[in-house]
Amino acid sequence: MITARWYKTDAADAEAICEAATRPNMRFVPIKTRDQQAVLALHRSRSLLVRQRTASINAVRGLVGEFGLIAAKGRYRMSELRQRTNAMTPDHLPAIACQAINTLFDHIDMLEEQIAAVERQIVEWHKNNEDSRRLATAPGVGPITASAIVAAVGDGCQFQSARHFAAWLGLTPRMHASGRKERIGRISKGGDRYLRALLIHGARAIVGTLFRKNVPPRPWLLALAARRPTNVTAVAVAHKTARALWAMLTRDEKYRKPIAATPSAA
Repeated sequence: MITARWYKTDAADAEAICEAATRPNMRFVPIKTRDQQAVLALHRSRSLLVRQRTASINAVRGLVGEFGLIAAKGRYRMSELRQRTNAMTPDHLPAIACQAINTLFDHIDMLEEQIAAVERQIVEWHKNNEDSRRLATAPGVGPITASAIVAAVGDGCQFQSARHFAAWLGLTPRMHASGRKERIGRISKGGDRYLRALLIHGARAIVGTLFRKNVPPRPWLLALAARRPTNVTAVAVAHKTARALWAMLTRDEKYRKPIAATPSAA
């Protein structure tokens, strides 16, 4: 009996790649332009700076908490926390600890300035790009989200349908089937985490306007929020938005508001 043993080598990897490339169902990633790569560099830099800002804020809250100063969550509370920290006496907050915490406050201020500078560059690119401006007409989509999608996806023609695009973003539920029983599970969370997070944040903003008096009602969204948790509702809205964005990209159209169904006359 002859058995073959395969080792992971560069030659074996190259052979496997050539073999896979000949398959009819193989999908290839489209080549991005230099302009797309440049905008993606801005978004990656912004994402890193935001993570560093969040880590620094959490570090400050943890340090002041060791001295009995409890701070509320959120970066908008940092100015108030800084005033409360400076107002503490040396008996409650030693001078050495106060100096270390103020260093972190200065670091957070520097990160805020850097994030604002990167966002200004992104918005400037967004204003000069027709596709990005068109995507920003959709609810829950701003310059940051629109520019990131255009830079990462291009014209969207590499996806066969809007569902494929939503599945690539990880917004499509997993299907679990056994025999004749099918069960829909959680979203796959595959694809680009950054784009998915932007869409879900925008969807949360839409869900948050449900009960405002000056916002037109969305019957389908009200019905969904009545029977499902808020996070599930936000993901469903993000999935719906993603499919609309794919249609806008591939058809060169602006966002079209859905027509409310009117009851038929009896």
